[in-house]
Amino acid sequence: MEAEPGRLRFLRRRSERTPRRLSRGVSILPSLFTLANMFCGYACVVYAMRGEYETAAPFIGFAIVLDMLDGRIARLTGTESDFGVQFDSLADVISFGVAPAILSFAWGLAPLGRVGWAVGFLFVSAAALRLARFNIQSAAGGDKRYFVGMPSPAAAAVPAATVFAYPQGLLDSQHALVALPMVIVPALLMVSTIRFRSFKTFDLKVRRPYTVLFLFAASMVAVVTHPKVVLAGLAYLYLISAFLGMAMTRFAARPHAGAAARDAASGERPLDRAAR
Repeated sequence: MEAEPGRLRFLRRRSERTPRRLSRGVSILPSLFTLANMFCGYACVVYAMRGEYETAAPFIGFAIVLDMLDGRIARLTGTESDFGVQFDSLADVISFGVAPAILSFAWGLAPLGRVGWAVGFLFVSAAALRLARFNIQSAAGGDKRYFVGMPSPAAAAVPAATVFAYPQGLLDSQHALVALPMVIVPALLMVSTIRFRSFKTFDLKVRRPYTVLFLFAASMVAVVTHPKVVLAGLAYLYLISAFLGMAMTRFAARPHAGAAARDAASGERPLDRAAR
């Protein structure tokens, strides 16, 4: 067999190495979004320390969007890795744990003294515990339609949206008491076992796409025209959505439980009642 020319061998080896370089370039893309997420958390802290609350609060919103994008990009490009999971969790502790806690303390908890910074630390601890538990549950599998406990981005959105809606701040201890439930309630929900709906599993192939597009456009208009009211409403609506879901589930289960109790008392089985 004739020996392969040196130039052809060089071109073939070069073409074989090209996909590897492309793969390495794509794999770093999700981490860049995670890094941008962490930068938003850091920027929120800096502006909060300056007292520029109206500028600091939106950075948590930007971090939420970036946190949603990095995971989806990793799945779309097939570049999910253990490093990405750990890096994302560390960035989330800063953006959705430390940043909202410092923002809340500088905005309204500072007049409460030690109680204020203790409540802020409670929020940071809850966010770290929530993220650690989420990593374990994700590795073990489970129902991906729901989150066990309030997600840390949604919990961080509550104080961020509140501060953005009222950036003047709370200057005395009496008014500062209003900030306590704003921080404590999301913190407790993060470490609870209450299920919150996940939007990751929603099917985009809906029957009425034009209606969905119109509603999305209407939502965008509402956010652009009244951003403070709409964002605060969305944050608190998601907070109470879990309780509304629990109430609806129990209300729907009562008729079935009552029918089963009546059947047990009369000795009639459901099949007998259906045949009748």
